[in-house]
Amino acid sequence: MSDHPHSADASMPDAAQIDHAAALLDAGELVAFPTETVYGLGGDAASTEAVARIYAAKGRPANHPVIVHLAPQGDPRYWVEAWPASAQQLVDAFWPGPLTLILKRATRIPAAVSGGQDSIGLRCPSHPVAQALLTAFSARRAGHGGVAAPSANRFGHVSPTTAQHVRDEFGGAIHVLDGGASEVGIESTILDLSRGFPVLLRPGRVTPAEIAAVLGEAPRLADGSDASTPRASGTLKAHYAPGTPLVLLPFEALETLLRHASLAHERVALVARASRAGLWAQADGVHFVAAPEDPQSYARALYSLLRTLDRANVTRILIEKLPSTPEWIAVNDRLGRAAAAFDTQI
Repeated sequence: MSDHPHSADASMPDAAQIDHAAALLDAGELVAFPTETVYGLGGDAASTEAVARIYAAKGRPANHPVIVHLAPQGDPRYWVEAWPASAQQLVDAFWPGPLTLILKRATRIPAAVSGGQDSIGLRCPSHPVAQALLTAFSARRAGHGGVAAPSANRFGHVSPTTAQHVRDEFGGAIHVLDGGASEVGIESTILDLSRGFPVLLRPGRVTPAEIAAVLGEAPRLADGSDASTPRASGTLKAHYAPGTPLVLLPFEALETLLRHASLAHERVALVARASRAGLWAQADGVHFVAAPEDPQSYARALYSLLRTLDRANVTRILIEKLPSTPEWIAVNDRLGRAAAAFDTQI
């Protein structure tokens, strides 16, 4: 799974730049770096002070856990109380890659990285720049270095999928490694293994069906009713939101809003599959974007699209609701959370 379209890119950071970034992490500073999912805002996972810096930079609630990123040669067992067979099966199948596993945290690991919980999220990214940085940092920590890294954006905002997105959020305040555009484009799948049965806490590129094929049982879906469910990154109801109000509805309902907007001479953005948009694609006052027809292309384009539309001088972003089928679960999750930020305003 480590094949990556950017691995041969001549503009990738060189060894000296990687070593400099690892030295910054070693000194307790923050470094933004690319992963195959989105760009992460990284700090030394074993340093309470570095983790506090991440929370402060993002404006993130201190009880909201961050994911620890490990080098391909890293030992996930160092970070956890116990390592179940199911975890090893999933690592063999999906690491390096966009799957985060939640397990019971080892007592030697500071609770700050877990938002004070007794669990911890671990992932090994497949992006070559992330792997180089994590390997260089881990070497400074006798092979046990881990980098805590939520998405490199202000809390609740749209996640970054390019180095420029990170600079747009933080200016020059954060050191950024540029690794090109993220291939997956949405955050990792989060699977909870801390309670003896698998629970999908956040959908992503690795699907429930793929997990079930490895484990021999389908993961349960977290519905918010179980108080023992660990808190996890990106699972708040309103999240990943642009600044411009966003409406997510079936196309027929969007047409009603489009007619009202047209009568009011309101300029709106419309994101819909070209096969559905019809004449609205050319309508006055409509900034039309043809949505990708397949879920992986849609996921890859989503956050960059939302950032672009935020600058498109429109009053609202109208997005066509996508099919409620398993292959669309991750994109639907992100769009639903983005739209939830504006539910009371529509």
